[in-house]
Amino acid sequence: MILQVSSLCTYYGQSQALFNVNLTIEAGQVAALLGRNGMGKTTTIHSIMGIRTASTGSIQYQGAEISKLASFSIAKLGLGLVPEGRQIFPNLTVRENLVATASNRLGKTNPWTMERVLTMFPSLASRISSMGNLLSGGEQQMLAIGRALMTNPNLLILDDATEGLAPLVRQDIWNALQELKEEGMSILIVDKNLNDLITLADTMTVIEKGVTVWSGDTGTFTREGWVQEKYLSI
Repeated sequence: MILQVSSLCTYYGQSQALFNVNLTIEAGQVAALLGRNGMGKTTTIHSIMGIRTASTGSIQYQGAEISKLASFSIAKLGLGLVPEGRQIFPNLTVRENLVATASNRLGKTNPWTMERVLTMFPSLASRISSMGNLLSGGEQQMLAIGRALMTNPNLLILDDATEGLAPLVRQDIWNALQELKEEGMSILIVDKNLNDLITLADTMTVIEKGVTVWSGDTGTFTREGWVQEKYLSI
């Protein structure tokens, strides 16, 4: 078990956003977190990463409680975040964005390096000296993924992995995520492209108004069409 979230409740001031979120990821699994807009997916990710402190409940990473740790401490443990909106450093070059987060605190024998990232995303190689704010949306998302990989995480978390991107760019990112899965990377992903998620993910967790309302393996999810109809259709 790499991540276990149990009975998670989180507030924004006096307003409660998460009421009872439960989520489990086994090592080497890809887990999808689903729900309509505003249902608590990003808040769940922010709670896991320590960006928003959980009020009650448990967040265990590799068996250790992390719910009260600072975000930088959680990142050092081996959780890498690709945030909603990319949030790359706009006034740094592609090279500088990648170097800025580079570390191998966990002592991996085949660590992610700039060369590995550029091999995965060749379009970044030709933009290596370009400022982040001059990149296309797709290039920025590739850079955000590369930046997270440069921390050499055990668990990669992506919030809105392919939102607003052109179809060809989306496919490049899905191919990269499939490659990461085949290498044994544990991944938690939020995205609206359900068909692509079904192809990639091992498990699905659905949240509605801050509550986990369904979870299970992807095969069961595809067979139980009522879940999509009730909680995901617009």
